[in-house]
Amino acid sequence: MKSKVFLWSFIALLILPLTIVKADDTLDTESAKQFNEPRYHQMIDEWKKKGIDSVAPLEYAINPSSFLGTTSEWVDQTDSDGYGSDVINWRDNNKVTFEVEVEQEGLYEIGFDYYPLGDAIVPIEGAIQVNGQYPFSESRQIVFPIDWKNETKEFDVDRFGHEVIPKQVPIEAWHHMKVEDSSHLYTRPLTFHLNEGKNTISLINLRGSTLLGKAYVTAPEQVPSYQEYIDQYSSAEKINDIKIQEAEQPLKKNSSYIRPESTEDPSVYPYDSNKLYLNTYGGDSWSTPGQQVDWEVNVKKAGLYRISFKVYQGNDSGDPVFRSVSINGEVPFKEVEQYRFPQKNEWYNETFSGEEDKPYLFYLEEGSNLISLKADISKNNRVIFAIDDVMKRIEEISLSIRKLTGNQQDHSRDWDISEYLPEIEEDLMSWAQTLNKEADYLLTLSGGVKTTNVVSLQIAAEKLQALADKPDEIPNRMTELSEGSNSAAQMLGTAMTSIQKNPLLVDRFYLHGDKSIPKAEVGFFPKIKNWATQFFQSFTKENLATSEVKEETVEVWVNRPRQYVELLQHMTDQNFTTETGIKVKYSIMPDEQKLILANAAGSQPDLALGISNWLPYELSIRGAAADLRQFEDFSEVGRKFSPGAFLPLIVDDSIYALPETQDFYVQYYRRDILETLDVPVPNTWEDVTEILPELQRYGMNYYTPIAGAVAFKPFQTTAPFIYQFGGTLYEEDGIGTTIDSESSLAGIQFMTDLNTIYSTPLQVPNFYNHFRYSTLPIGIAEFGTYVQLTSAAPEISGWWDIAPHPGIEQEDGTIERWATGSGQSGMIFKGSDKKEPAWEVLKWWMSTETQTEFATTLQTLYGPEYMWNTANLDSFAQLPWPQEHKDVILQQWEYLREVPKAPYAYMVEREISNIWNQVVFDGENTRSATDDSVITIDREMRRKLEEFDYMKDGKVLKPYQIPTIEQVEGWLGVDEN
Repeated sequence: MKSKVFLWSFIALLILPLTIVKADDTLDTESAKQFNEPRYHQMIDEWKKKGIDSVAPLEYAINPSSFLGTTSEWVDQTDSDGYGSDVINWRDNNKVTFEVEVEQEGLYEIGFDYYPLGDAIVPIEGAIQVNGQYPFSESRQIVFPIDWKNETKEFDVDRFGHEVIPKQVPIEAWHHMKVEDSSHLYTRPLTFHLNEGKNTISLINLRGSTLLGKAYVTAPEQVPSYQEYIDQYSSAEKINDIKIQEAEQPLKKNSSYIRPESTEDPSVYPYDSNKLYLNTYGGDSWSTPGQQVDWEVNVKKAGLYRISFKVYQGNDSGDPVFRSVSINGEVPFKEVEQYRFPQKNEWYNETFSGEEDKPYLFYLEEGSNLISLKADISKNNRVIFAIDDVMKRIEEISLSIRKLTGNQQDHSRDWDISEYLPEIEEDLMSWAQTLNKEADYLLTLSGGVKTTNVVSLQIAAEKLQALADKPDEIPNRMTELSEGSNSAAQMLGTAMTSIQKNPLLVDRFYLHGDKSIPKAEVGFFPKIKNWATQFFQSFTKENLATSEVKEETVEVWVNRPRQYVELLQHMTDQNFTTETGIKVKYSIMPDEQKLILANAAGSQPDLALGISNWLPYELSIRGAAADLRQFEDFSEVGRKFSPGAFLPLIVDDSIYALPETQDFYVQYYRRDILETLDVPVPNTWEDVTEILPELQRYGMNYYTPIAGAVAFKPFQTTAPFIYQFGGTLYEEDGIGTTIDSESSLAGIQFMTDLNTIYSTPLQVPNFYNHFRYSTLPIGIAEFGTYVQLTSAAPEISGWWDIAPHPGIEQEDGTIERWATGSGQSGMIFKGSDKKEPAWEVLKWWMSTETQTEFATTLQTLYGPEYMWNTANLDSFAQLPWPQEHKDVILQQWEYLREVPKAPYAYMVEREISNIWNQVVFDGENTRSATDDSVITIDREMRRKLEEFDYMKDGKVLKPYQIPTIEQVEGWLGVDEN
């Protein structure tokens, strides 16, 4: 491998100017398009042009016993949880297939009976093929919804008497669903084209497990108009009573993280200025399309009722939001299928009404009824499709321009872009017209109000028009097209995200007749009285809290958002304090830099959590942190973590913090694309270089974290190459750097060869977007990318996977995969007089049980974007993540090797980055650039080591010990276990 790298390095000297210009040449999206099926709405239009449409009402029910074949496990009816027949345990990427024979060609809906298994937090995902093909891109990913409820009907209270959100539990029962698109961009279920006669339908498991019962093929249901609906109940009684239902206790919801909120407003009920009640429901937690809430109401009489919801619709964009209304599981009539709630920065009563505000009447049965609201953005889907199309085309044209210019901006050079891209002016003007058309459409939805998204589309259109007027200036105006926060592409991306958010906060709703209902807002004077009461109470609350901390409580500062701190405080009060008697007070720390100032002023806390992993080192080397090795059970506690995670937390023979969270760098890859290309997932860097020609032939490439950094390349992007080639960064005694050693130099050489020889991308502003759009179907990325793909890429969910970091194969056949994993940490201050109780708090917090409960509760209450990457290895193995992904991450963490800290480490980091820039951009020799950097590093090293009394007048007073993984393992007694 090393000889091959050397040969390529020699060739690079001859072709370097060409390779630098062509480094981004492979990021071409045109070839990647062939791997994407058309969207559902495009296929609907195509089918309708051919005269293919919905058919008359009918239903085919296919028993599992009639399925043609499956590798899934059969479950006897006695173990089918009351289904009454044998069912299938559908899991592990298995496929079930069944045939249906229809008498008429047309569009049909497909449904299933299912009973969710597993922890319910990991979604159950599948894909559908019809006659051996995916008919549209949405059929590649469908989700089987799971219903949730509160574990208890009553809300618990915390130490201050405030109500706390109860745990969420899945409802264990058989469900029925009709296949919908995972993004919920359409109001109704998806329809599939079936030919006359026999058709084969296959359901492929992508993730999760469920018992699978009957499959159904049905004609699309026809929703009546309001007039048709009300004519059915012409003889029904109009009820004139009024029934009030509080919204914060629904019967169920299809998303665990739709939750009650504490709203401090005297207009809501219940309300107390001295307590926080969970008195409203939804808001930002109920803004994702497809989220549904079901309330059970009991009425004394069957008849026709008006329904009014008291809501607060404070959408930041100013756009209206939409909800689909269902009564007892069915949309009663078309007019409430996409019901509009206008934006108002106040509480208001929305009585479901039609033209001229004439209230609709809904028929309810005597006794129990189910009223449901489902977040719906189908009114906006045309705008989303248009924006997505324009963004992709902007990306394509931007990449074409980068190819022409070599990704360089030269304001002294003139370009004739029209010669190379003759249709660029027409394209830009066409996209601008599209955006203006969609902005006008949004204006009609908002009732003429110029919302933030309308303005964003108009400004983006103006930018495209301005660029179309002077196309030859585009290479030097890329910040207006696709780069930077003020570009047209960035504006469109922000607008598309905003358009898909539909928050609605509900206080209560009314079932009533022709009677007035209570006003939504209290009057002016009650609000003034409430404001004054809160103002004076704030002084009392602050004094009580301060007194408690000073007298007997362990004070903890936490560098995390309020949701994390509130959950942590509740768990501590409920579990830790009741068991140990140690009181703990958590405070939000908005800026971790304040710890340095607080320590200097002598007002530091006892314990700090959620701080960057470099901060304990900076405080400890200045004598401000407590050595955790002083505690007798430290080694027992420390064995729960990766030894390599301790390296930046060590000075000499002392460890000054515990790893709290841990990052990971793994390979992300698109299963669908790599399978289509028959490209294997690489295991080593040599494998990576072997698949690059095939990827680049189709206009694709391989992403490395170096491309995600801008001018400065941090250790996270450079150190893995040095480590994997057997190199190090420092001398063993800390006096000098070793980046000029043969092993380290080989790693640096290969790191630059990836760009200069193998033409991997030089700069990728957002790997997540390129991964979604198929231009970079494989690459190395961190935990943040995992969260993004899990929570914000439903269109490819189930079609991406992860694998360990590529490494270097050794003579014995093993593969060195060393990578960094910086996370957050927790430390105790040396100036604390409560070190022992603070250690008890830190131990409890980082224990397996606490970390698992915290992670599970956090993700259940707040959604997948709140995934918790605990550093506790035993706890991580129990998290509600896909098991196959946890296995890969734990395997990669066996090669976790964080960069140790040294007083001059920042200079080593900067100079390695400078070497990369000099070699890749300036064509400098790697050895020469490294030798120059070593001189610079040594100069700074002497200055910093003298500052901390390791050197004086150029002479070494004492060695600066660089910690190693072997040393940490010895301290923790890893070999003994």
